[in-house]
Amino acid sequence: MIDEFESSGWDAQITSLSGVHILQTWEWAQVKARVGWQSYPRLWWQDRRPQAGALVLQRGLSLPGIGKRMQVLYVPKGPMLDWQNESLRKQILDDLQDFARQKGAIFLKIDPDVLLGTGIPGTPESRDFSLGAQIEADLRQRGWLYSSSQVQFRNSVWIDLTPEEDQLLARMKPKTRYNIRLSERKGVQIRVGTGDDLPALYRMYAETSVRDGFAIRDEAYYRCVWETFLGAGLAEVLIAEVEGEPAAAVVVFRFAGRAWYLYGMSRQVHREKMPNVLLQWEAIRRAKEAGCAVYDLWGAPDLFDPSDPLWGVYRFKEGLGGQVVRTLGAWDYPVQPWLYRLYTQTLPKALDIMRSRGRRRTQQTLSP
Repeated sequence: MIDEFESSGWDAQITSLSGVHILQTWEWAQVKARVGWQSYPRLWWQDRRPQAGALVLQRGLSLPGIGKRMQVLYVPKGPMLDWQNESLRKQILDDLQDFARQKGAIFLKIDPDVLLGTGIPGTPESRDFSLGAQIEADLRQRGWLYSSSQVQFRNSVWIDLTPEEDQLLARMKPKTRYNIRLSERKGVQIRVGTGDDLPALYRMYAETSVRDGFAIRDEAYYRCVWETFLGAGLAEVLIAEVEGEPAAAVVVFRFAGRAWYLYGMSRQVHREKMPNVLLQWEAIRRAKEAGCAVYDLWGAPDLFDPSDPLWGVYRFKEGLGGQVVRTLGAWDYPVQPWLYRLYTQTLPKALDIMRSRGRRRTQQTLSP
């Protein structure tokens, strides 16, 4: 049975589902509604218990030469289900494909955390999972395509929080443990942020984006994300300070026994005091205290090589003692193939323009 769920009770219904994710929560639907996405939360039931779920987002867009407004569908980090259950998997994919056709969408995108393997390929620690390869083959047989637009990070680093704190420290690289102690000796203090800190938080995030060369959205968007999740008790801001002066911060999200490090920011001041590593250690400790079993460090390279743009960030995360996880990534189901081809040709150019404008806007924000 499929149910189009339309109430704030959605979060309570999905907590027990396999593959549950912060981007499948009701709060994320509220955030995306502010930027033009309509949500269709759907549950599949058996014996009065939810067996699977999908927060389906829909957005209209205009394509060159096409008079009417077209629709795209996206299930961020979903659908949520036991992917080993072949009959259930078939039902959910059938139903989502039918739903996309009913909506007249150009395509439907999914990117669940289905693991292809763990560890860096080619190393002794690497393991490949047959289930991931089987699902890839199933998707291809159904007409799905590996997406040229990977909205979320395909790979990540997960930290198992079930060991005791001393074991978590022992799993870290020696240099990371040293830097945690160094940061404490140098007087770095960690405090929990509040809504009053959000303007300064965005300015720090903007400074980080300009320094590290990545584009971000405007302040209103991040204020909406942070306020929505902070208000729901699903996020926490941690700020590293030296003598009362902010040096770095993280925003950590928690839901259904998992934690996600989605936003990190820092300033040039006090970088030699290693505030970022102490921040992460405090975030790990607090996530464990809150009952989380996994801490997702959100993002690892597609290519595990120094040439990858995420290599430096990955080396920092690697030091924290986590495990590389390689996932299925984003896959598209083209409902209207010729429009899908047009979309995939147009989108990269549009994104380049948007990112360029975003970088200029961010630099203007930081101007005195």
